[in-house]
Amino acid sequence: MKSLVVVVLLLAVGLGAGQNNKGWWKNAVFYQIYPRSFMDSNNDGIGDLQGIKDKLSHFTESGITAIWLSPIYRSPMVDFGYDISDFKDIDPIFGTTEDLQDLTAEAKKRNLKVILDLVPNHTSDEHNWFQLSVNKTGKYKDYYVWVDPKNGTDPFEKRYPNNWLSVFNGTGWTFNEIRQQFYFHQFYKKQPDLNYRNPEVRKEMKSVMEFWLNNGIDGFRIDAIPHIYEVENISLNEPPIGQNLNLSLHASLNHIYTKDQPETYDLVREWRNFVDEYAKNNNRDEIVLLTEAYTSLNNTLRYYQYGANVPFNFKFITDANSSSTPEQFKTIIDNWVQGTPQNDVPNWVKGNHDRVRVSTRYPGRADHMIMLEMILPGVAVTYYGEEIGMEDNTTIYKYDVRDGCRTPFQWDNSINAGFSKVNESTLEKEWLPVHSSYKNGLNLEQEKKDNISHYHLYTNLTALRKRDVLKEGKLVTEILNKNVLAIVRQNEKEAVSLLINFSKNNTVVNISKLVDEGNNKIYTSSINSKLTANELVNPMAIDIPGDSSVIITSGATIVNYSIMTFLFVVFISFFQR
Repeated sequence: MKSLVVVVLLLAVGLGAGQNNKGWWKNAVFYQIYPRSFMDSNNDGIGDLQGIKDKLSHFTESGITAIWLSPIYRSPMVDFGYDISDFKDIDPIFGTTEDLQDLTAEAKKRNLKVILDLVPNHTSDEHNWFQLSVNKTGKYKDYYVWVDPKNGTDPFEKRYPNNWLSVFNGTGWTFNEIRQQFYFHQFYKKQPDLNYRNPEVRKEMKSVMEFWLNNGIDGFRIDAIPHIYEVENISLNEPPIGQNLNLSLHASLNHIYTKDQPETYDLVREWRNFVDEYAKNNNRDEIVLLTEAYTSLNNTLRYYQYGANVPFNFKFITDANSSSTPEQFKTIIDNWVQGTPQNDVPNWVKGNHDRVRVSTRYPGRADHMIMLEMILPGVAVTYYGEEIGMEDNTTIYKYDVRDGCRTPFQWDNSINAGFSKVNESTLEKEWLPVHSSYKNGLNLEQEKKDNISHYHLYTNLTALRKRDVLKEGKLVTEILNKNVLAIVRQNEKEAVSLLINFSKNNTVVNISKLVDEGNNKIYTSSINSKLTANELVNPMAIDIPGDSSVIITSGATIVNYSIMTFLFVVFISFFQR
């Protein structure tokens, strides 16, 4: 008997070890927080980690699965945190490592995951690694991409090793007087690129990941991943696209040597193996990797094969706009869904800290876009403020054109929309002023009070995503009457149909061929539609107001043949007795 108890205990220990909760992210809603702009707890005009912790109830109330923090590392803030001077420390403006530990611990109590930005391509030129590399100190000598000036008769060749450019335009090379060599930078000159052909650099980045995992982080959003590797042959110039171009503009060259190199995918696989092993050894839930890659569809989809759980799908940012047709939307959806590997899931991104907000890019149609990402299969990604319909402030480009989408969250109609208690002139001096729309009702507190609001629509959608039909249901995309995009999810029990009217006029559509005819009713609709929730509709004649979208729930057309077969067999057996 004692030996049996020992065996049972050993089995229990064995079953308890290893990676847990695999696939928790497959129907998740990820919520991007720009920490500077979310909540200011100490009234210095800049958001911080304590402010995020104080607002964790907002995420649980809103149906969020995981929050993703844009960079909080120690930084000179040339590129607002994407120029990192210490990968294992938090910038004092955001708080301390202890603040992050408190945040992740409290989030876990609420069943919220916390994802951190990983910025592996480069460091700040103030990072200790770079200072040591400048002086050719020990192992740090080749931590960055260093090249001698190119000799030749051409003045251009004397100055730069080749014609490679920065993403922010202009040459990608800066000469260091101490080392007497050029270093390469895909972004600002104060952001020197790390050399991932050096195994010590790869080792360093794993150490960074382990540090933050030990502090409670549940995964990483990997920044600017197509830029990590360049070809080894520095003598190669990148070819121009067309003729008579301004060859100092990044868009003027075909970046075949500085982007999308095959080694990048191998590095993602290396990181996948590393975090899986970490989760297994530490009895952690599956650690998620999200990758940011503005590149071709095929190059983006390849990240699935190498271990990215969520290779961000930016196609509704880069390939569509407010003038796009239902056909263009359908093509974007179908191409991504068809390209997603069998055991993975699609994902849908409508905005982020680098792009004009969805409400500004799609005026009057922001609800359509949020409804679309929530009804489509897989992962939905929300940029802070999308849940209440926040818009760009297009008048405050204090630092660069991205400032419009980075203004503080609009919590209520008090001073600075409840983001900070500093006076408004101080907030403008320290960071960015709040969009004035908060005074006219575009704030969370007011939208919670209103019967019809962007926020109520959002929470209706996150609640709907908990149904099995949106977790596992079959997807059908159709265009009805040339103007209506129909997205139908269905299983054996029910169907959910999203109907988006791209026309400015009322349009009547027939969805009876897509769904069952019984018990069809309105679940929710865009706030401008004037349609009533729970109202029964005739699937053969659904009237959708112009520029509106509606979600219909109904019985599904799919027959559960396994159950039917079982009943048939029972029926035959009964009469054969």
